[in-house]
Amino acid sequence: DLWTWLIVAAHTQLRLARPLAEDLRRPWERPAEPRRLTPARVRRGFRNVHAATVRPAAAPKPSRPGPGRPPGSKNKHRAKRHDVGKTVKRAASIKEHKAQQG
Repeated sequence: DLWTWLIVAAHTQLRLARPLAEDLRRPWERPAEPRRLTPARVRRGFRNVHAATVRPAAAPKPSRPGPGRPPGSKNKHRAKRHDVGKTVKRAASIKEHKAQQG
């Protein structure tokens, strides 16, 4: 199934990145030879692999905001007004309400 192939692809990627990764080991772990790193140690040192790889694309250019409305000029379009509909006049007190019904 797909999960198995995902694990196989991730494990293969870790195996291929083994020569580029550094050994970032825990204090209780013994140092390992660079060619004998486990996939867990390669995953730990994978953040340093990104800096060592070749990037095919150029760095992105910084973007600027658009010109927008020039300062000092007024809006050309007025805000839309929506009709709220007919309102029902209600009695101010309970006595008035009962007088209207009765």
